[in-house]
Amino acid sequence: MKNQMPIKHYLAIAIPLLVGAVATPVLASSHREAPYVTQKPKVDATDFYLFNSYESGREGYVTLVANYVPLQDPYGGPNYFSMDPNALYEINVDNDGDAVGDISFQFRFQQALAGGTGVQLPIGDKMVTIPLQIAGGVSASSQAAANFSETYSLEMVAGDSRTGERSSATDTASSESSFAKPLDFIGDKTFSGQQGYSDYVAALHNSGSAYNDITLSACPSGAQDARVFVGQRTESFSVNLGQVFDLVNFDPTSIEDNDSNNQLADKNITTIALEVSKDCLTGAGNGVIGGWTAASEQQIRVLNPSASFDRAEIVAGAWTQVSRLGAPLVNEVVIGLGDKNRFNASQPADDGQFADYVTNPTLPALLNIIFNSNQEFGVADIAPQNFPRTDLVAAFLTGFEGVNQLATVTPSEMLRLNTAIAATAADAQSNLGVAAGDLAGFPNGRRPGDDVTDLALRVVMGALCHNIAVDLNGDGNLDDADNLNVCGGDSAEANEASAPAGAVAFRDGAPQNAAQFDTSFPYLRTPVSGSTASN
Repeated sequence: MKNQMPIKHYLAIAIPLLVGAVATPVLASSHREAPYVTQKPKVDATDFYLFNSYESGREGYVTLVANYVPLQDPYGGPNYFSMDPNALYEINVDNDGDAVGDISFQFRFQQALAGGTGVQLPIGDKMVTIPLQIAGGVSASSQAAANFSETYSLEMVAGDSRTGERSSATDTASSESSFAKPLDFIGDKTFSGQQGYSDYVAALHNSGSAYNDITLSACPSGAQDARVFVGQRTESFSVNLGQVFDLVNFDPTSIEDNDSNNQLADKNITTIALEVSKDCLTGAGNGVIGGWTAASEQQIRVLNPSASFDRAEIVAGAWTQVSRLGAPLVNEVVIGLGDKNRFNASQPADDGQFADYVTNPTLPALLNIIFNSNQEFGVADIAPQNFPRTDLVAAFLTGFEGVNQLATVTPSEMLRLNTAIAATAADAQSNLGVAAGDLAGFPNGRRPGDDVTDLALRVVMGALCHNIAVDLNGDGNLDDADNLNVCGGDSAEANEASAPAGAVAFRDGAPQNAAQFDTSFPYLRTPVSGSTASN
């Protein structure tokens, strides 16, 4: 049965958050978006992807990717970018629509020095530990020179993420429950170039590629095979970052896509990637799932006056969520500065508390001030006037009926994916997703190649109030019957009139498309090298 929330209250929650999700399009997805996580980059979730796997032969699987630790300079040694062993990282799935997680995949990290104390060298009559992560070259055949290592465990929790039934993921070959996280790409000399680094990463995994084949015993019989990868990758989000923050210092109606506009192109990211059978994720729902990632810290943290390698602080107490990310861009510029930390600590089921921030989105009004002061668009105001913004509610808070709406409709911020809609092959994908007729793309989940910056910018300016080039009713024709009818107008003409700039191709000029990624799991590419020295 569908949620029977009164429409007034439904819109009060849905519109604000929807607008929020849409009104943040011009920023860096979720990089450094709240005051607290700027202090704790290791628990800062930057991007979340949820899509039907498009690797050949993997049609029965869903890929879930969570990125952490933003804006990594590849040369950022000597300690590079490890995860926090005192944090809990999660990927959550809601499969019945109550905005509460039904499945949680939980990652914990461990760190170690070689031999327990680190690589030591004879200096005079003393054995002294080296200060670096490596004492020489590292390769697929030998990691003896590695002074530092990270491993991680993965638990699948069914039900409540804190009290539900837990089971450990295990290596399908060895049955071990501890997995290696590769060293970051320190440089070409350490790993003998990009191919050498790729070979090293593959050697740490039982598949002979950049992932482990694992067993999730809590999944139904026949759906227990899965894949996992955790490690450094090339930053997957493209954005014209500096210009965007400088009052959108470009013309979003005429700027052309150019690689030089992507100011994150030389950065890396830390990726947590899972590929899980659809039959494990969908439960008893309608085949649509919601997903988000979160990171938590324990409430009590005391600095250790006698700090050691693995005990610089002493932690205890209940887990408290400090970072959260579902749909891209929501917490970036919509939620008020004073409540950004609160949003990161909240659960989707409680999103009504942020309604006032997004009931009337400010981004369209700002764009009107910046770019339409002299009525360059031929109208006095290019900001959509279809209040309440039901189009944004559908796109970000409830999903579209018949496309990606869960069995129960609870307005809440998360990505929503219809697992029954077949994946589109990489070479046939549109980076504008549903808006360009590709139902397998954003906002039906999110693939790495979906240009959510351009998409969100267009949606917030009213693109969904205009007909879109997809045969929604399946009659073989593109006509007025294909209008989503989510803008609240009495006719297609009225909807279009309410969003005078809804057909404008707004963009930020930073290319984002499937060609920038691999066509197989984990899809995100080998990281940028920290050094390209030839000797």
